[in-house]
Amino acid sequence: MAETILQHWLFTRFAFPFLLVFFILFAVLEKTNLFGKDKKQLNALVSFVIGLIFVTFAHPVDVVSNLVLFLTVALVIVFITLLIWGFLLGEVKIEGALKSGLIGVLIISVTLAVLWAVGSIDPVITWFQNQNWGGAFWTNVFFIVMISIAISFILKGTSASKSE
Repeated sequence: MAETILQHWLFTRFAFPFLLVFFILFAVLEKTNLFGKDKKQLNALVSFVIGLIFVTFAHPVDVVSNLVLFLTVALVIVFITLLIWGFLLGEVKIEGALKSGLIGVLIISVTLAVLWAVGSIDPVITWFQNQNWGGAFWTNVFFIVMISIAISFILKGTSASKSE
C-alpha cells in the first residue's frame, strides 16, 4: 500500500502528537482561566512548550497514539451500534421481551461484526467447518433456539391468560 504524506514519520511521530497535546492543553487552560482571564498568549506559550517537551519522549507519544487509535475504533463501534439501534428501535415504542430480544440481536451482531472486521472470526469459522460434528452442532443450535422461542411464546401466553 502506498504511503501518503500524512503517514510520514514526521507527521505521525511529531506533528500530530504535538498538535493534539497543544490544542487539548490550550483548551483546558482557556476554560479554567488558570493564568487569568484573557491570557491567550500565555496559554498558547505554555501549551506550545509542554507540547514540545511531550514529543521529545517516545514512550508518552506511543501511549497517546495507541489511546487515540483505541478511541477512534471505539467511537466507530459506538456509532455503528447507535445507528443499528436507531434502525431497530427508532421512533417505535417497543417494550418487554421483543425489546430485550432486539437488544440481544444488536449486541451479538455488533460483536460478530467487530470480530469479523479485525479478522478474528475466520479461524473460528474454519475450525467449526473442519470438524466432523460441525453440521450437527449448527443443526442442534438452530433447534435449541427455535425451541427456546416457542417456549417463551407459550409461557408469555399462559402468563397473559392468568392475568385476565
